[in-house]
Amino acid sequence: MKFKTRDMILVAMFAALTAIGAFIKIPTPIVPVTLQYLFCAFSGIFLGARLGLYSQLLYVAIGLSGIPIFAQGSGLSYVYKPTFGYLIGFMLCSYIIGKFTEKLKEVNFKNLFFPVITGLLAVYSVGVPYMYMIIRYHIGKPITFMTALKLGFFPFIIQDIFWSVLIVYTATKVIPSLRKAGYVSEKFEK
Repeated sequence: MKFKTRDMILVAMFAALTAIGAFIKIPTPIVPVTLQYLFCAFSGIFLGARLGLYSQLLYVAIGLSGIPIFAQGSGLSYVYKPTFGYLIGFMLCSYIIGKFTEKLKEVNFKNLFFPVITGLLAVYSVGVPYMYMIIRYHIGKPITFMTALKLGFFPFIIQDIFWSVLIVYTATKVIPSLRKAGYVSEKFEK
């Protein structure tokens, strides 16, 4: 598999943006509110499934290597943090969004909303069960799955739906501008 220089730069840029999004946060008891989902979703929309996934893989690999770019630390031991499942979910989210959007003939709100919401649900589908498993079986605290939902889903879903609407709206404005300027990915060529 061969990468173009432009692709490597874009993958690195979205990995960096996701890292920056981790530091723009509002602390909450277990799962902090961050902007990581915003950049993760944009990576899928603008880079496609493969490169979007690579951007999130790069972000996670850098954090696991010990460089403190996660919302709550870094290093291999981060896999035992209750929030690590959300990082796995970001990888899946970016891939899913990219897979659904790279075949779009027309970029509009309706065509982008379903893929973005599906990507968001992927984040929660991995993040919440992972958090439950780590808290219950690794940390050893008695917790029900409903409590895990109360900690890692219910407080965030409304704001993440708002972010999803903002992501879709922004993409519907940016992609046509990129086309006009000649900077659009091949996936959005007519």
